[in-house]
Amino acid sequence: MKYKNILQIDDDYDDCEFFEQALKMVSNAKYTSVQNPLDALRKLINKEIKPDLIFMDVNMPVMSGPELLNEIKKRPTTKNIPVVMLSTSPMLTKSQSQILGAKDYLIKPNTFNELKSMIRNTII
Repeated sequence: MKYKNILQIDDDYDDCEFFEQALKMVSNAKYTSVQNPLDALRKLINKEIKPDLIFMDVNMPVMSGPELLNEIKKRPTTKNIPVVMLSTSPMLTKSQSQILGAKDYLIKPNTFNELKSMIRNTII
């Protein structure tokens, strides 16, 4: 397994719970979720959380996913953490998100099996 510590940054608690359940079915990676992007940034900077991979929602209040990605990528302590942007709609293109520094840009799946498959394909 390539990634052992997964962080999900998403303001939707239901999406986080759904993601965690799917992750547990395809991996034994440690899972952490943070619903507030500012809290996530603070915890990353202070090394309270040390993920190998971040899944990040694009649409969040207070700070959008692209804004948070920019903050993560400009800091020496967090810039090398791969980030996968997730969205329910194609607001960005894959190439636009990669220009911002994302490892990938994926549309959130509609079914649990699709979510498991997406996670498996991303983390293995």
